[in-house]
Amino acid sequence: MAIEARRVARLTKRSIDAIEPEDTRVIVWDADLKGFGLRVEPRAAGAKSSTKTFVVRYRVGGGRRGTRRQFKIGSYGKLTPDEARDRAKDILAQVELGQDPQAAKVAARDTLTVSELCDLYLEEGVATKKASTLELDRIRIKRHIKPLIGTRRITVIGSGEIERLMNDIAAGRVKTNDSPHSRGGKGAASRTVGLLGGIFKFAMARRLVSENPAKGVSRFKDGKRERFLSPHELGVFGDALAAAELGADNLPEWQRAARRQHVCIIRLLTLTGARKNEIRCLKWSEVDQERGLLQLEDSKTGRKAIRLGAAAQEVLSKVDRTKSAYVFPDPRDATLPVRNLDWAWVGVRERAEAIAREKAREAGKDPDELPPLAHVRIHDLRHSFASTGLAGGSGLHLIGKLLGHANVATTNRYAHLADDPLKDAADRISASISAAMGGAAGDVRPIKGGAA
Repeated sequence: MAIEARRVARLTKRSIDAIEPEDTRVIVWDADLKGFGLRVEPRAAGAKSSTKTFVVRYRVGGGRRGTRRQFKIGSYGKLTPDEARDRAKDILAQVELGQDPQAAKVAARDTLTVSELCDLYLEEGVATKKASTLELDRIRIKRHIKPLIGTRRITVIGSGEIERLMNDIAAGRVKTNDSPHSRGGKGAASRTVGLLGGIFKFAMARRLVSENPAKGVSRFKDGKRERFLSPHELGVFGDALAAAELGADNLPEWQRAARRQHVCIIRLLTLTGARKNEIRCLKWSEVDQERGLLQLEDSKTGRKAIRLGAAAQEVLSKVDRTKSAYVFPDPRDATLPVRNLDWAWVGVRERAEAIAREKAREAGKDPDELPPLAHVRIHDLRHSFASTGLAGGSGLHLIGKLLGHANVATTNRYAHLADDPLKDAADRISASISAAMGGAAGDVRPIKGGAA
């Protein structure tokens, strides 16, 4: 802090204009009103003038033992000396009545910032959260919350600021040195606001704030995309995986190993309907080859069993077992599961798009009329597993069991896909009735696999 030089003079426009800045900060105290002064900062290099600010100094608690406070009234130029003196008189009058005009600012300095609240929340407010959920929370705090509102005091954040944060994330305006590829989007924006709501709920429980600024903020609708790969598209992805595996031969050793693991994981995801990390983080202790089961110690819904079909068992049987606890260990650190699966998926997806377009051209079709594959997510393999099962006549209850849904309502999102078997039955029944009405013998055959 700069050392203050002290002077006394009657503060008028003429006397203030005559004050020249010095090498150190100077406070000129008014000769008529005790406690009222003008703070003059040293002139910055190359500047023609310096900053002059009206202040008032007082003690809280009375006497020399009271706590000294200094209140910034305003800048000279924006306020005249008389206006500043009147404001100083008002402040000193409040002090005489036992009030502390600076108390609100002092309290604000002691209030947590949003960044500090997030750190406290991650330390003390997440005991019941799963590790996978907690990791996503950390990412959203690091990439979105701290860069946008981290320095703001939690007691002054309002719903309007939360809405601006949501819109900025949705527009992808958040870029940091640590996360230059953070894309944002409406889904990320809505989920970040939801996380903020939980963080401020934690703050309310600790009596750090009296209101939750995220409460009542209208979020973007959760655009749950249901992209299901057709049999033809599944074939294209199969070709893309084969090409990716073949292309691994030209890579350095650790990249070759990672590529083959990525391909194997994607095959298993397609054949089991499992979630991404349920296969990527699979441990040998969870594999029951004899019974054709994966007995997961933990998942999104807790302990879970995944039944392996014959094709999935065949893929898994070809995986070499290493000393690592993981079925798919990272080639550079076998104590961790393989990384960069999402980037590998982007490569497979782009390769599948190229193969699909080439096949369309060979068949004399317009490639631009094909459903695009550029936005197919790795999670859509799980949807495709469900849709394929339903199209084959498997019921919603059975599909829900295979996917490990804890709630039947989750499986019901696929209910519309079960219309194809019903439509097939309706077509055959109506055809038989129509034939009978036309004089032919109506023969209504049962659906293969038993009655619905």
